[in-house]
Amino acid sequence: MLDRRSGQVNPGPASGSSGPSKSAAISADLMTIWNKYIQASSISHALQALATAEGPARVIAGGTDILLDLQQGRSPEVDTLVDVTSIQEMKIIEIRQGRLYIGAAVPLSQVVTHALVQAHAPALVEAGSLIGGPQVRNSATLGGNVAHALPAADGSIALLAQGAQAEIASLEGPRIVPLSMVYAGPGKTALREKHDLLTGFFLPLRGAGEGAAFRRVMRPQGVALPVLNLAAWLKREAGTIIDARIAVGPAGPVPFRAVKTEALLRGQAYTEVLLQQAVECLAGEARFRTSPHRATQEYRRHLSGVLLREVLSTAWERAVEGAL
Repeated sequence: MLDRRSGQVNPGPASGSSGPSKSAAISADLMTIWNKYIQASSISHALQALATAEGPARVIAGGTDILLDLQQGRSPEVDTLVDVTSIQEMKIIEIRQGRLYIGAAVPLSQVVTHALVQAHAPALVEAGSLIGGPQVRNSATLGGNVAHALPAADGSIALLAQGAQAEIASLEGPRIVPLSMVYAGPGKTALREKHDLLTGFFLPLRGAGEGAAFRRVMRPQGVALPVLNLAAWLKREAGTIIDARIAVGPAGPVPFRAVKTEALLRGQAYTEVLLQQAVECLAGEARFRTSPHRATQEYRRHLSGVLLREVLSTAWERAVEGAL
């Protein structure tokens, strides 16, 4: 167990032990995971805390990723953790400036059950509903899923397909960038350390003839990362795909937009021939690789075609259901 107050790992008492437990002895030898824990009350407070931290500083929200990474040594040492879960500006879901706004600190359980998200971002609802279990979703946040920067993060893949933009705060002021600009590599973001704070996301409102869907395949043995996931958004009119966005992971070092496959679909009649052409195009442009714990390159390439057909079919049907 990780003591949030002290930052000390405490495995707890050993069952059936009458003296000092082996776990307690191990715990005594472990270093403190962090030195300072700051509960930020506002975005400006969080930015100041990051900027003035004496050593390496990280943002924490739900903590479902970062605490495990720190505890298990998969993350660089950190001096200060800045908790953003009390910042009300980052816990809002609303229509803002003609777009759907989702704060980065909103728990996933609230994201997937919110009426506005269900109405305008069905792929995000499907993706968020599959992240962890109910207890994880009560703590984990959409911002944390994106900031962890895994190439196959469910939230990231869905947000890319839904056309999301990221809102980033700094002491110089806020800026809004395409979501793809947030990622710098596997587990790395382009956010400036101790300088930038991911505060929320803007998504286009769902219009007439638009639909989206998300699907993934997982291993049953409990491996947390998907074998493959894929999301698609499209706009249809009179039997033709007017526009499309497709995201898939893992298909490269960062969450991947299949821009060549999107271009192939635009302006084309929705037919079986087109679907097969899209499957072949995606297999050619995505960089699938073999993972010793999840799947081979060949299997992922096969799955990409299966999932692409499924999400395009579902998004096509939803585009009629969602006609405004």
